[in-house]
Amino acid sequence: MKIIPADQFVTRIHDIWYNQWFLLTSGDFKKGDYNTMTVAWGFFGIMWSRPMAAVVVRPTRFTFGFMNRYDTFTLTAFDHKYEDDLMLLGTKSGRDGDKIAETRLTPVASTVVAAPAFKEAELIVECKKMYWDDFKPEHFLDPYIKTKYPGKDYHRMYFGEVVYIEGEEKYFTQ
Repeated sequence: MKIIPADQFVTRIHDIWYNQWFLLTSGDFKKGDYNTMTVAWGFFGIMWSRPMAAVVVRPTRFTFGFMNRYDTFTLTAFDHKYEDDLMLLGTKSGRDGDKIAETRLTPVASTVVAAPAFKEAELIVECKKMYWDDFKPEHFLDPYIKTKYPGKDYHRMYFGEVVYIEGEEKYFTQ
């Protein structure tokens, strides 16, 4: 793993979000108060002249409370051999027990932020929350979007400034 300056971070965006997924983790590692969930919707970009990651969380998810209470989050990506672990972390709730203990993953302290990362990650993106807003169905311009919300549990979107990136060679330019 190598520290990656934001301007040298490279990835196949569609592949990493849609096919590989991330763990979104928020909370405080030192306090032992955190939760993680698998996410497949989000993006990386530039906002307010800073590198940003944007993630969305439904209010029904246990991680939602952590995202609202804490100022930082991490996004971690893994080799495909951890797909079953990410599937479990995306379908089981942390409300019901220590779901991380049911995986092969090891939470570790992040380098800059309070939210933990994972030892087995091949990419760690550490973020400081900068902005949030709730999706408003009256602003959906394509009827397709409403089909993603049969329970009307509209996501909250969070922008996080990317403050640190560490990853394997395939995630940086030389």
